[in-house]
Amino acid sequence: QVQLVESGGGLAQSGGSLRLSCAPSARTSIPYSMGWFRQAPGMEREFVAGILWNGRNTVYADSVKGRFTLSRGNVQNTVYLQMNSLKPEDTAVYFCNAGDSTWSGKAGYWGQGTQVTVSS
Repeated sequence: QVQLVESGGGLAQSGGSLRLSCAPSARTSIPYSMGWFRQAPGMEREFVAGILWNGRNTVYADSVKGRFTLSRGNVQNTVYLQMNSLKPEDTAVYFCNAGDSTWSGKAGYWGQGTQVTVSS
């Protein structure tokens, strides 16, 4: 069982930036593929970005490509999502995921979510 803790959400203006962090609450024994998903009110949860367990491949949803950057931290299974050029449509609860190497959204461990609100 892996418990994930997200932080860094908040309020930003359109065109602004936020940086989300996700870290396990306890030391982990193996590296996991990590990902970020988001869910806006009345919408289904959608994939945002993912990075393989070995850090060799990072993928992004088309809607965030070129604006968001996902990276691994020095602590195992810690990841950061740098979000630039934010848009009102980026407003959602952002969830961190560990252990789903296909980023299907149907497997792995989840954090509790962090709210991101972008004002126009």
